[in-house]
Amino acid sequence: MFSHVMLGASDLDQSRQFYDALLGALGCKPGFTDPKNRTFWRHAGSTFAITAPINGEPACHGNGSTTGFAAESPEQADAAHAAGVAAGGVTCEDPPGWRGEGAGRMYLAYLRDPAGNKLCVLHRPPK
Repeated sequence: MFSHVMLGASDLDQSRQFYDALLGALGCKPGFTDPKNRTFWRHAGSTFAITAPINGEPACHGNGSTTGFAAESPEQADAAHAAGVAAGGVTCEDPPGWRGEGAGRMYLAYLRDPAGNKLCVLHRPPK
């Protein structure tokens, strides 16, 4: 359904360091920056990117928006959350942990990136 996710960032260096840490904990190689100063991470068939807004306005987060990243285990979700916080992110919502019951049970770890974008590192247990 999705080809990629791209978020705006005002401080591209700070955001790249943040996402290199967060996504690195999920097994992703460091991002690469193209000639237009957009940084891309590619992993497991997915593409994530950051860019300065092309209209020249400051980047801002979407109220009610969340970008989710898959984790292979609760431990990997915790490691990614911790790496993100150590790299300038801010934890938000409830602490990382299990939510829901039965088939809808998930392990969620929420945080905000340096630009204020809300992120969730999510692990779904095998069926």
